[in-house]
Amino acid sequence: MIRFESDYLEGALPQIIHRFTATNFEQTAGYGNDPYCENARNMIKKECEAPDAAVHFLVGGTQTNMTVIAAALRPHQGVLAAQTAHIEAHETGSIEATGHKVITLSSDDGKINASQVEEYVLRHRADESFEHIVQPAMVYISQPTETGTVYSLAELEELSAVCRRLGLMLFVDGARLACALACDATPRLPDLARLCDVFYIGGTKHGALFGEAVVILNDALKKDFRYIIKQRGGMFAKGRLLGLQFETLFSDGLYYEVGENEVRLARKLKAAFENKGIELYYDSPTNQIFPVLNDEQIKKLSENYAFSIQNKVSGGTVTRFCTSWASTEANVDKLIKDIEGL
Repeated sequence: MIRFESDYLEGALPQIIHRFTATNFEQTAGYGNDPYCENARNMIKKECEAPDAAVHFLVGGTQTNMTVIAAALRPHQGVLAAQTAHIEAHETGSIEATGHKVITLSSDDGKINASQVEEYVLRHRADESFEHIVQPAMVYISQPTETGTVYSLAELEELSAVCRRLGLMLFVDGARLACALACDATPRLPDLARLCDVFYIGGTKHGALFGEAVVILNDALKKDFRYIIKQRGGMFAKGRLLGLQFETLFSDGLYYEVGENEVRLARKLKAAFENKGIELYYDSPTNQIFPVLNDEQIKKLSENYAFSIQNKVSGGTVTRFCTSWASTEANVDKLIKDIEGL
């Protein structure tokens, strides 16, 4: 069985495993207070052109989203997000469990825009009973989105401008950020640092064994953030294992190389489905492809491949195929041949 249902099904990049092995018997301070974490922080700040940023390492995406949002919001505040956002649809109410409401906005492609945010916030503030309603104080987006779409630099600039004008924090979930960085006309790391209050650089989905790097630009959020990490169970004792991984990912352009290869292979699959006349439910330029398949096509491909079943639509069933850092040309070509035979 060749698996395409997600992008974190394999272990880790060989370069990372080598670093683990080579440093295995070293003794360092715990909780991220080690030379590897410090070097990784400096490398990330340099890539972001943000020397004053605070960089923290956490283990996984849900933990990161929960920790950042809990740290940023007061008890009466909530976070605006697309109805398909990961914090709404895939995190088992973890944000609500911190005491904060996820306020959803409609979206056809996984993205929300500046006018939606402004309309919601101004309507809230004009309501005579505003203090009886959860106050929107943060905007959450992911880059790329859950549907594989990406925000352009212009779209992010518009969102950033409205957030700053209205006094909202802007938080970007970068679990699959390397794939977005592989696309044209999308924000680079210095753009994210310039336009956001906080974002994170995903490692788990890009060849790390585990790990996400939170980059905080807002001074108010920097204060006492490590207290919140500890309180939310995210203070990793063997913190150097996180630092080692990001130090490796940001050496010799490896992080960008991984994302470019994921996207390149996904685009081969996308072209194969299109050439077969199979509809793609979302126009994703990244590593997630969403073909609409009929029952017979699903049955046939399921004999040799694992992929995700999303939802029923009028033309069939929306499925998802993901490429990963470990996807091989041979496996992708095998799937393409079987797509051609449907």
